[in-house]
Amino acid sequence: MSQDVNKQPGIRGTSPHPASPKEPSRRFCVAPMMDWTTSHYRFLARLLSRNALLYTEMVTTGALIHGDTERFLRHDSTEYPLALQLGGGDPQELAHCSKLAEQFGFDEVNLNVGCPSDRVQNNMIGACLMGHPDKVADSVRAMIEATDLPVTVKHRIGIDGRESWDDLCEFVEKVSEAGCRTFIVHARIAILEGLSPKENRDIPPLKYDWVYRLKTKYPHLEIIINGGIKTFEECDEHLRHTDGVMLGREAYHNPWLLAGVDPAFFGQSAPVETRHQTLRAMFPFIQSELERGVFLTHISRHLLGLFHGQPGGRQFRRYISENAHKTGAGLEVIQTALEKVREPENRAIAEA
Repeated sequence: MSQDVNKQPGIRGTSPHPASPKEPSRRFCVAPMMDWTTSHYRFLARLLSRNALLYTEMVTTGALIHGDTERFLRHDSTEYPLALQLGGGDPQELAHCSKLAEQFGFDEVNLNVGCPSDRVQNNMIGACLMGHPDKVADSVRAMIEATDLPVTVKHRIGIDGRESWDDLCEFVEKVSEAGCRTFIVHARIAILEGLSPKENRDIPPLKYDWVYRLKTKYPHLEIIINGGIKTFEECDEHLRHTDGVMLGREAYHNPWLLAGVDPAFFGQSAPVETRHQTLRAMFPFIQSELERGVFLTHISRHLLGLFHGQPGGRQFRRYISENAHKTGAGLEVIQTALEKVREPENRAIAEA
């Protein structure tokens, strides 16, 4: 094994990692997901893959400027490569927060132009900005001027009322003219009136061919495809037409999938061989989080899918769900839950 997964986790804080002469690879990315891609999930994901590009939850510019900046941007040094996703619509505020992203050591700053919730629409954040390409272009231009980090945009293929191919091309052209070279495209429109954010992840039909066409029409741009991707076979097909893939819910609910990313997409050995080894490698991190006052449930909820589909996996999940919330619950809850899943003998990562 080329990496000691049992080593102590890195110091949590704001120290940037050594500067890289090149941008992070976006060949395989894990999508930003509210309430899901917290630092606790990202620590687990990084144990499973050295190379997958991880994204934070969306953080609004208002939260960073007027709230607890340290709390929102705090992350573990082992999480790199790591991108910060911002939600905002004011160019000056986005520029300020892009500077913060660089100061806190992130590898990329990403602008959210895809979230369809009412709350962000009311603040001109997220998918509604698809209807204002000039405003997005102004924001991207200000962000690029404020930081040396790569500035990327994650967006839908359209919104209700602006859902034609020409509308999409207008958006991409104006934002690329402002300096953006990487577009992460969720291959669905967002229906802002009449559908909930959850429904917007499933009901509008996927149009992967539109994302493929973007890459054909704009070969000089980096096009990453997102939306409904679940298997490596699907990833392989998408990579025939685009520069990278981004997985969301599947990478969260079935995190062991990530253990196959480095061999499958980067030609490297896997960092871990079994799920048991992975979870044990988290024990020092979990203990350190508990010691600084984090409730076990804030960590354990991200572990529930680790034994997805495995004998004993249901008992593992049930034990954690029934005990992690109890007063004083500690690492012993995770250790006992792990004992309910039989450990494989000399079984490598082939199952991923």
